[in-house]
Amino acid sequence: MSSDFQLVGESVWSSLDKGDVDPNPLTQFRYWFDHAVARNVPEPNAMTLATSTPRGVPSARIVLLKGLDERGFVFYTNYESRKGRELAENANVAMVFFWPTLERQVRVEGTVTKVSRAESDAYFHSRPTGHQIGAWASRQSEVISSRLELEERADELVLRYRSQPVPLPPYWGGYRVHPTMVEFWQARANRLHDRLRYTRQLDNQWKIDRLSP
Repeated sequence: MSSDFQLVGESVWSSLDKGDVDPNPLTQFRYWFDHAVARNVPEPNAMTLATSTPRGVPSARIVLLKGLDERGFVFYTNYESRKGRELAENANVAMVFFWPTLERQVRVEGTVTKVSRAESDAYFHSRPTGHQIGAWASRQSEVISSRLELEERADELVLRYRSQPVPLPPYWGGYRVHPTMVEFWQARANRLHDRLRYTRQLDNQWKIDRLSP
């Protein structure tokens, strides 16, 4: 099988130049994200999140971006999951968004902090009730005996909360990724891709560099 393949996108090939981008990478990300949404990219908010132990043993998984503002990128999860345990010991993370039909990728590096309980509560109660029940039923990343065990636990919770709101679990909530580096990647012909890297400076301003592909 050939290592080269044709991405089916809307442009062959879009360019990415310093003069075309916003000086703030979060604003630039919003432009690209909104474009992905407008072009019906499947799951445009799906991102690979990489965490690691204090000894540097990495792990990665797909999570969903649920918020973005001038402070950073927000996602929600179980604080007692593997990623939650790793984040409690090592706040450094890396993320990747990949939109193949647009031939674009965004890499983010930074540190995380938990969002406020008020933010977590508001988001939790915006979710479908079944998702709220699922957050209580799943002891994320723990070994279970069978699928039946999980379903029975969920059924019990449905009965418990059938006439009252489902409360926010104490072990569930959001994280905000505060970026220190954001890189935008645009595919170009002959693998001579465009890469622009934003690096946060000590005065919180952003420096933009072009990287060799």
